[in-house]
Amino acid sequence: MASKTGTSDRTHVQLRLTVDLVILTVRDGALQVLLVERGNAPFRGRPALPGGFLRPDEDIRDAAVRELAEETGLNGDALPLRQLRVFGRPDRDPRGRIVTVPYLAIAPNLPPPIAGSDATTAKWWPVDALDKDGTSLAFDHDDILRLAIDEAGRELEDTTVATAFCGDTFTIGELRRIYELIWGQALDPRNFNRKVTKADGFLEPVGTRPSREPGRPAMLYRAGPAKRLYPPMLRPNGSEEGAS
Repeated sequence: MASKTGTSDRTHVQLRLTVDLVILTVRDGALQVLLVERGNAPFRGRPALPGGFLRPDEDIRDAAVRELAEETGLNGDALPLRQLRVFGRPDRDPRGRIVTVPYLAIAPNLPPPIAGSDATTAKWWPVDALDKDGTSLAFDHDDILRLAIDEAGRELEDTTVATAFCGDTFTIGELRRIYELIWGQALDPRNFNRKVTKADGFLEPVGTRPSREPGRPAMLYRAGPAKRLYPPMLRPNGSEEGAS
């Protein structure tokens, strides 16, 4: 490839490789992400995604599992880790030419993290709070987090993972709230009800929930046998959401 001066530059770039992890869950009625406070330079004291450098003779996914355990105490082997696209902008890391491979997992009932390794603290952080208080993550982790949240939203479109965040039995309204938290938008209850009850194998009715309030008792459901949704639960746009 020709350089800016018009001559051919065949210099081979020497790269270092890291892994970063976006672990998402629903806690306390909010979509939350697992963050650590960096104990070392660069960005000492800044919140960041857990992660670190690949070791010699180490598989990339194994590095992700190790770093997650070292920095937060969570067991990555028990999570549905999925590799996202590589981030390799030349100026993304002040330590040099470093490329990172992010992994995403979205899962329910995750425990409080325990900080370790070069992480000063580790905690669950509401995603909305990051936006509201203007908190900026270290490196390009804001960009990685945005991509991961979008990919998590796609998982809800195509799979039945949302039911894992509900109890053994749940109402349509409780399921809808999971979609609203992860998609970051309010959904029309009537449209949502129609879509989830028509998706093959998504839900199974189990009766009604007793209520002392006047009116019709809420229908209860449990997760059906399907793992993938047909038809998919596509995120609505502005015009579609208001339609019947």
